[in-house]
Amino acid sequence: MHADVVVVGAGLAGLRCAQALTEAGRDVVVLEAADVVGGRIRTERIDGFLVDRGFQLLNPAYPAVRRWVDVDALGLQPFGAGVAARTETGLAVLGHPLREPALLPQTLRAVVRRPREVAALARWAAPLMRPRRGTSLEEVIGARADVDRRTALDAAGVDGLLRRVVDRFFAGVLLEDDGSTADRFALLLTWMFATGVPALPRAGMTALPVQIAATLGDRVHLGERVHVVTGTSVGTDAGTWTADHVVVATGAAAAAALTTVPATTTKGVVTMWWAAPDAPDTDLLHVDARRTPTGPLVNAAVVSRAAPSYAPAGRHLLEGSALMGPGRDTDEASMRRHAGDLLGADTRGWEVVVRHEVPDALPAQPAPYVSRQPLRVGDVIVCGDHRDTGSIQGALVSGQRAAEVIL
Repeated sequence: MHADVVVVGAGLAGLRCAQALTEAGRDVVVLEAADVVGGRIRTERIDGFLVDRGFQLLNPAYPAVRRWVDVDALGLQPFGAGVAARTETGLAVLGHPLREPALLPQTLRAVVRRPREVAALARWAAPLMRPRRGTSLEEVIGARADVDRRTALDAAGVDGLLRRVVDRFFAGVLLEDDGSTADRFALLLTWMFATGVPALPRAGMTALPVQIAATLGDRVHLGERVHVVTGTSVGTDAGTWTADHVVVATGAAAAAALTTVPATTTKGVVTMWWAAPDAPDTDLLHVDARRTPTGPLVNAAVVSRAAPSYAPAGRHLLEGSALMGPGRDTDEASMRRHAGDLLGADTRGWEVVVRHEVPDALPAQPAPYVSRQPLRVGDVIVCGDHRDTGSIQGALVSGQRAAEVIL
């Protein structure tokens, strides 16, 4: 069996790589061990509910998504452009003033008594708000000190309630609560959240990789596990493929096992999904902004309020996500209690739909910030968000870069 290019892995990186090569006229085959495409992006249908493997969102502001994805065809269902933060005295709501004008009164109430905190947060984000004419986003971010986000926020004097909201929000986005992610990457994500509202496709997050895979037809081989990779051959359960080029587009752990690429540190998340006959009328992400959080969750949401397609008629779908790690309390009872607390909901009628544990949900992105790792590793090409930035944007871009290396 032979192809011009064999791509190992049908996640976003592998699919975009194969798509770009196919568009350029190359004979490509994609080998995927699982029975579906998507890698870490996967949606299950359980008792009429759509549940993604871990709470994930698609930001249509990502440049790679705008360029290579038919966003309109996904039927995106946006969350509210803001966050609801549980405090010692109630719920503080912070909304995007232009995208969520209805939240402006609540937002003003939350910040009007905190001018010093607002000024400090503005100092931290100032380069994004006032870029010099002709300066790209990459140049703006690259001019910042290459430190972790905790150091950068401390240096700007960000503290109080707004600091806790920022920290708890990023804990759910970056899957870390110690501020260890590079500040430059946190700024990049801040810009993306400011310019786009995260959403869920009508058919679940799996619709994104399925859309790309559909352009490849029978070039994608599911259920074909790869055991060994060299520069010109790939050994699988079904036999050996030979190729002019081999691309390993798997997750970080599998890439390290198949090639000489160093293992990448990854971060994990536990997501509980619950069904309920009723739920609070909110489409915002909820976080715990108390000085001492009362439970393990980094966020909670009534998913079906933002994405009605995720629940059958007359029912609601809720999620709560917590970080994985030694000593972390992620039992269902603790997560349920904390979710009810954050959402202001009575949890006695909630039923467990499924629990997802994703130990390799995101690659770590510490300082010093390296947005692009080399793709050529020995005789093969390695791509994935662990070779770029830990995001859907990073996965798609790394796949495109791998194709360009070959072309």
